Amino acid sequence: MFKNMAHGLAVLTLALAPIAAPSPASAVPAPEPAAEVMRLSLALDRLPVAEESRAGYTRDGFTFWNAGLDPADGCDTRAEVLLAEATEAPPVAAGCRLGEGEWLSYYDGQEVTDPRSLAVDHLVPPAEAWDSGAYAWTASRRDAYANDQGAGVSLVAVTARVQRSKADRDPRDWMPPSPEATCRYIAEWTGTKLRWGLSADQAEADALNVYAQGPCQNAVVHYTPVR
Repeated sequence: MFKNMAHGLAVLTLALAPIAAPSPASAVPAPEPAAEVMRLSLALDRLPVAEESRAGYTRDGFTFWNAGLDPADGCDTRAEVLLAEATEAPPVAAGCRLGEGEWLSYYDGQEVTDPRSLAVDHLVPPAEAWDSGAYAWTASRRDAYANDQGAGVSLVAVTARVQRSKADRDPRDWMPPSPEATCRYIAEWTGTKLRWGLSADQAEADALNVYAQGPCQNAVVHYTPVR
């Protein structure tokens, strides 16, 4: 009898004991996208072709410039790019005021010493990015694009004059005046579009393929996709 009572109490104790909830599986962060390296012709095969739309575009849809990679240094994105690309570093005064240094504007092959003569160009201009897919992005993704220092080619220090001549045109309508810049520019344009998941319109894609099949057939594209 006592044995049966003990068994019954054991069963009752188990029944009344709280059931431990299964511990949630530890969240495994998604791996960082891998860097891609390939011939220009293969990279262009990955570039989607689609019609462009400028509807709704305003420059205010992007934020220029943010506090940069190191908010504590007092330099915004523009200044940080100038410092990163200087071939001879300029002195930096309070408030991140840059003195004279040395830069090479690769679009036109010009050597520059005065930072006031330079512009930091978006290799794929914001208006072109908008046309090619950024119109559907969140504001935070557009701001990340406008200040992208995660790839050394997204933002480039060039003479203000050549940057004005380029404006928001794609390689169908504008190319750097320096012949030595041609294949680098085409490869970096393609890599920037692939990095950000942007498309090309048919005329732009045709122009890029002319270079890939001609003078730039040995060009190599480097890019790391942005999630």
